[in-house]
Amino acid sequence: MAFGRFLLRGLWAKKARSLGLTFAITFAVMTVVTLEVTSSGLEQSAAAVVTIGKADFTVAQKGVNDLLSSSIDRGELARLRAVPGVQRAIGVLVATERINAANPVFIEIGINPADLAAFGVTVVAGHPFAPTATDQVMLGWRAASNLGLHVGSRFHADGTWNTVTGIYSTGNSFGDSAAMFPLPAVQGYNRLPGTVTLAFVKDDPGVSVHTVTARVDHELPELTTIQTASQFGRADLNLVYLRAAVTGSTILAIVIGAVIVGNTMLLSLFERTRELGLLRAVGWTRRRVVGLLVGESLVLAILGAAVGVGLSFAVTALLERLPALVGILHANYTTSAFIRALATAVGMTILGSLYPSVRAALLVPLRALNYD
Repeated sequence: MAFGRFLLRGLWAKKARSLGLTFAITFAVMTVVTLEVTSSGLEQSAAAVVTIGKADFTVAQKGVNDLLSSSIDRGELARLRAVPGVQRAIGVLVATERINAANPVFIEIGINPADLAAFGVTVVAGHPFAPTATDQVMLGWRAASNLGLHVGSRFHADGTWNTVTGIYSTGNSFGDSAAMFPLPAVQGYNRLPGTVTLAFVKDDPGVSVHTVTARVDHELPELTTIQTASQFGRADLNLVYLRAAVTGSTILAIVIGAVIVGNTMLLSLFERTRELGLLRAVGWTRRRVVGLLVGESLVLAILGAAVGVGLSFAVTALLERLPALVGILHANYTTSAFIRALATAVGMTILGSLYPSVRAALLVPLRALNYD
């Protein structure tokens, strides 16, 4: 009988054991992949927020739990603009509000109309709001489409009714799904006079971005610069904790899974002692016996990984529909998520099968045949 058929026959003969191991691997992979995908999706959402404006880098308050909790006052913004190499720094106040069930976390951006063009805003219909207006708003074209509004419509936000003066486009999905108000109006709504959430910085021509960010970090130590997604942790501790949770869950899943696999395979070894002894007696080498046991584990690992990834799609789809996460969480299935799934499944099975495989390889055929 071919080695592969012999291996599959062993798995089929012990269906309960095979199903139990597959379930353990499936659950571990589903948990790890779901955490990886949601973490990556939330990081992608954060990246979208800080890349709305056309800038070389973004500045936020250092070490806040949530990027939108960042606070930069009028004095800090002035000092930022005075840093050598900074051509301009556009301060915006970013807030969120529940508009309706379909838009539980609607983004509102406070900005001076004079900064709209530099911020990358193109008015596609109507005109910008007045600098000090308290009842005017511009809607991103996606937001206008989703809400069924147009120029001249009335839009209720922050407890007030606002006239839509224009429809804009930024080329950014988050920006185009948001609303823009005069900066003083949003500051007043949120009781944050003279405060902005983020500053979008453009460098002087010919000046290195690295040089300017280093100057900003040195001269304004209470603030931090963000240029790439990997730097979000400087301003958003929640993302740091989430990435740590993903790494920790992967390690924990491999360790716990290895224990489960090892115990199950050890019990299987006791049940199959005579069978393995017979194989050794008819000429099977130790390496071939080890290959049989490890091969059975790897087949279950691949099967469990496939089912686990499939279930993670379903779980993540449910999470995306939770009211608290609608519009924020967008699943991001990256290559690293699938690599992590396979690494978790293979890692836990290889580690778990080491001890039972070694014991099987060291079986003395005569004693194994007499095992009761």
